[in-house]
Amino acid sequence: MTTLHPHLSHPKYRPDIDGLRALAVLSVVAFHAFPTGLKGGFIGVDIFFVISGYLISTIIFQNLEKGTFSFTEFYIRRIKRIFPALILVLATSYAFGWFALFADEYKQLSKHIAAGASFVSNIVLWDEAGYFDNATETKPLLHLWSLGVEEQFYLAWPLILWFAWGRNFNLLTVTIVVAIVSFYLNIKGILTDSVGAFYSPQTRFWELQCGSLLAWITLYRKDAYAGFKTGLDKWLAAVVYRDSRHQVDGKTLNNAFSFAGLSLLVYGFYVINKDLEFPGKWAIVPILGAVLIIAAGPHAWVNRIVLSNRLAVWFGLISFPLYLWHWPLLSFARIVETEVPSATIRIVAVAITILLAWLTYMLVEKPIRLGKHSGVKTVALIMLMLVVGNVGYVSYLKNGLEFRQADAPAKTKMFADVKGTVLYNTPEDWVDERCHSALGTRYDYLICRFTTATPKTLVVGDSHAAQFAYDSISKGSNDLALVAVNGCLPFIDLVTINPTEEFEEKSSRCKVVMPIVLKLLRDFPSIQRVVFATRGAMYIEGSGYGDTEKKNNYRIIKDPDDRLAENYNQFISGYVASINEILKFGKAVVFIEDVPEIGVSAKNCLDDRPFRISDKDRPGCNVSRQSFDERNAKYRKAVDSIVAATHNRVRIFPAYEYLCNESTCDGLKDGASYFYDDDHLSMRGSSYIFGKFAEWLKQVTPKL
Repeated sequence: MTTLHPHLSHPKYRPDIDGLRALAVLSVVAFHAFPTGLKGGFIGVDIFFVISGYLISTIIFQNLEKGTFSFTEFYIRRIKRIFPALILVLATSYAFGWFALFADEYKQLSKHIAAGASFVSNIVLWDEAGYFDNATETKPLLHLWSLGVEEQFYLAWPLILWFAWGRNFNLLTVTIVVAIVSFYLNIKGILTDSVGAFYSPQTRFWELQCGSLLAWITLYRKDAYAGFKTGLDKWLAAVVYRDSRHQVDGKTLNNAFSFAGLSLLVYGFYVINKDLEFPGKWAIVPILGAVLIIAAGPHAWVNRIVLSNRLAVWFGLISFPLYLWHWPLLSFARIVETEVPSATIRIVAVAITILLAWLTYMLVEKPIRLGKHSGVKTVALIMLMLVVGNVGYVSYLKNGLEFRQADAPAKTKMFADVKGTVLYNTPEDWVDERCHSALGTRYDYLICRFTTATPKTLVVGDSHAAQFAYDSISKGSNDLALVAVNGCLPFIDLVTINPTEEFEEKSSRCKVVMPIVLKLLRDFPSIQRVVFATRGAMYIEGSGYGDTEKKNNYRIIKDPDDRLAENYNQFISGYVASINEILKFGKAVVFIEDVPEIGVSAKNCLDDRPFRISDKDRPGCNVSRQSFDERNAKYRKAVDSIVAATHNRVRIFPAYEYLCNESTCDGLKDGASYFYDDDHLSMRGSSYIFGKFAEWLKQVTPKL
């Protein structure tokens, strides 16, 4: 059964399915180019899943039944179908990135090239989704997550069916069971891990399984429901037509299916949006719409007139390279422009995408898929993919090849001098040996560092506590200890959370901070003061600042049902409770009023890239004092309330004053950036601000 057979049988070509592919890919392209214009365009990927599940399962079912199924030929066909265009896009992205990207960006691109070549992009992107994950718009190979899901399906599903067939299991039962399990995991996952539910294969396979179920029904039960379909068609014909005597031929029902399917897709394009829990139950809309359209058959009016027209079929034929090319072009345009490109640039990018897709289809895909020497072509494609994947992986290990001219190493260090810091190292480096010894256990996400066995100052907070202290921490100076968890306020029973996080998991992170702080105060009597440092304005306002921070939408809550929580009051009460616990130990408390948020990535302010699409000026690493004051008004008012509620026993260090004057707050000083990204200090900035803190501390120490 698994020996090589001259040909696997394939389903009869249906131009309407190519037209459905066109609808899917064009909706995705439209969404990525103009996300506010077609908010639900991303559901085109779900349409692709149904098509893939239908066609692949049809091939497997037919050939298992005939005894002609061959794993070898099946995967040869997959390789010849997918590898040529993918290799070209990966190699081109690597080449363009060589000249256009900084080292940190090139390192990430190289990792994604390796992941794309290995068909695990969805797993890598799932793992990346976190506090310091950069904006999705600046990941040129982000879209390969869906290809990863499909390829994982192509690996798993034939093996499952072959195994089931060989043991005389009912393939319909197997298909339904896999679909139900996957759909259950999807519904459960959207509540417990929405990022995982989006990227993981087990929560997406049900979408392809819907296509598989349709394939089975089409092959084996088409006539079983003939009586029911005839009756339903007769009733529909009577409803639609005045004289239905000659209309009971199945066409009315098929037309109803196709119109209903198209209506569902149109509804999904305009109602579903990225703020909804997706896939979840919302994915049923595009899945059912695609199933109905395919089930309607090629002779239904929508399928025959709309989907089978020449233009739609042409876009369907180039849909795969079109999908592969569109996002790298739009993403690279976003990167080199340092902001969302103009509408003109995006339109030109889409036009170039269509041209590249057609050229790829004509000059690369067709010659390789068709013709002789199939074995030689397959081996060559595998070797090329291995080369591309390994080049990407090595470049990732080499930290993005900093020697490249595009990176300008000397200038890069002006803003990205963060090597060796506690904040940007890997989580394995966040907790040092003294902390391990003092805590006696391991904590996920915790940053805990000592510069001495007898620290005098304990800095506590989130990533802004780490950025405040990490220059001194890395140099082992100033008798410091640091305890922080990224994205968490140091509260006893309140949790800071955004929509991409789940309460139980985030609660377990955030609620470890204060117990650790209290333990350290008991175990280290040398600690004289506790310094709280957090990104206050973001938590108070509930949102980030600038285009790069739109993803942040924080709430401060006590439990998952705390729907009416108001950040301002929660911020005050949480800090008051924590500070009162510190004061019981007789320790001094200092509150850091945070540095400004500059709202743009620092690298884009300091160093021009080798080329730009437009000739506009690069952004400035500054914000007006008026904007800063407006952004921080509630935050500073909250700090005053905290001081009053703790009977003026808290001293305030206004860190922002050393980067702000009467007119602006600047992220650049003496031609160098004091910021690493849009809101975290670089090593230089950390050294500068902490130096000012040390001077301030000497002046106020007698009062502390």
